[in-house]
Amino acid sequence: MNEDQVRVRFAPSPTGLLHVGNARTALFNWLFARQRQGVLVLRVEDTDVERSAPEYAQKLIEDLRWLGLDWEEGPDVGGAFGPYQQSARLETYASHTQTLLEGGQAYHCFCTPEELDQERQRALAAGKTPVYSGRCRSLPRDAAQERIASGEAACVRLRTPGQGELGFNDLVRGAVTFDLAVVGDPVLVRSSGLPAYNYVVVIDDVLMRITHVIRGEDHLANTVRQILTYQALDYPVPQFAHLSMVMGEDNSRLSKRHGATAVHQFAQDGVLASALFNYLALLGWAPPDGNEVLEQSELVRLFDLKKVSRSAAIFDYGKLHWLNRQHIKRLSGRAQAEEALPHLQEAGYLPREMTDAHWSWLEGAVAALIERVDTFADLKDSFAQVFDFSLEELGEEERSDLRSECGGKVIRSFAGLLAGIEQLDYAAFAEMTKTIKEETGCKGRDLFHPLRVALTARGSGLDLDKFIPLVESGAGLDFPIPLKSCSERCEAVMAYLDK
Repeated sequence: MNEDQVRVRFAPSPTGLLHVGNARTALFNWLFARQRQGVLVLRVEDTDVERSAPEYAQKLIEDLRWLGLDWEEGPDVGGAFGPYQQSARLETYASHTQTLLEGGQAYHCFCTPEELDQERQRALAAGKTPVYSGRCRSLPRDAAQERIASGEAACVRLRTPGQGELGFNDLVRGAVTFDLAVVGDPVLVRSSGLPAYNYVVVIDDVLMRITHVIRGEDHLANTVRQILTYQALDYPVPQFAHLSMVMGEDNSRLSKRHGATAVHQFAQDGVLASALFNYLALLGWAPPDGNEVLEQSELVRLFDLKKVSRSAAIFDYGKLHWLNRQHIKRLSGRAQAEEALPHLQEAGYLPREMTDAHWSWLEGAVAALIERVDTFADLKDSFAQVFDFSLEELGEEERSDLRSECGGKVIRSFAGLLAGIEQLDYAAFAEMTKTIKEETGCKGRDLFHPLRVALTARGSGLDLDKFIPLVESGAGLDFPIPLKSCSERCEAVMAYLDK
């Protein structure tokens, strides 16, 4: 292995679905690694046995791959420094704990939760920061072993200086300094025997040769405890970069009340992976030339970790949808149809088995309707105006248009002209409107609005030069919801007027 090679990691806990904040962290790690010809490690931190679940770990991998990320080492691809799940590394952590205990850098603590809470309450009452008093620090190791052998529960704590300052240079935030007097002696191993996060993450990062730790700023307070652990183990300390939090537009922590927050939700909502990838890269970072519509290769070339903002990143759904429209435009007609297919099948408009004729029609339909939508899921509403034809649900204004003097004359004239042709196209329709105008004396809105209502059962929607070809070409195909031709629609309207 190249000793100078950049090695970064994305280390989520499989306790839920992949949130966009964590996805942004994974993406920044990926960009940094690709830019430096480095290695990205995926590590699953599943020592929280009560909340972790294998199905979340699998879904996490699926969501990351959908987003367009890959990695050189991980639980699904292996690697030289595995295993890549913390639950499979407990023996490694135990051996490090033994080394620290034997060297005096760690000690057993027998304080009960009740005693620790009393300490905490006394400190708060005195206006001080609660810090462990260190009452078990001076307990001889032999005495501690005897108490453990007798069945008494104990955790393992790191022995820290307890005074002075500890600082490091954050690649995003600059110089960061901690007062060790308010750190205390952190727990390395709980009394249950399970190691603590701040302990195992250090061991894993060292043994996996991680050179840069890029993560959210919610981990910033953990860094001092982790650096102290590196020092106690006599391990080199990696470089750190802490990314600002992702917030809602109201400057509160991004949550479901703001909209979709899990990566899989955006996929279900019809946001393209390339658009979400593009948008996440812009959360806290801006390209130098101002062009924000970027592909992966362009982002790898332009991304600069040192230019990432320290300020909170605001998740703007409007901007994401704008970017999604730009990425949709870059797709071929076939690719647009393939992205739209599952959403339209779910809505019941398209068959499960698509013929070549279905695909050809779908490409044309998507091309006609896509400009009006933000996501592919929105196409369901747009396709409704093509498939759904219900005169019973007409609005009052549309009913009046059909039953008006001009409305009745226009529809009857149109029905007579339709009877003389096999299939309508827009050129023929345009010629028909001239004839209808001459026959009825109706023009403008009095002419065209009844025709629109007769063909669409709506007062507005897709322009008829796009609507008519879609209906006529689709009427001969087999759909779950039959698509009525213009003639069938006109016949239904005539029956409606005769009631």
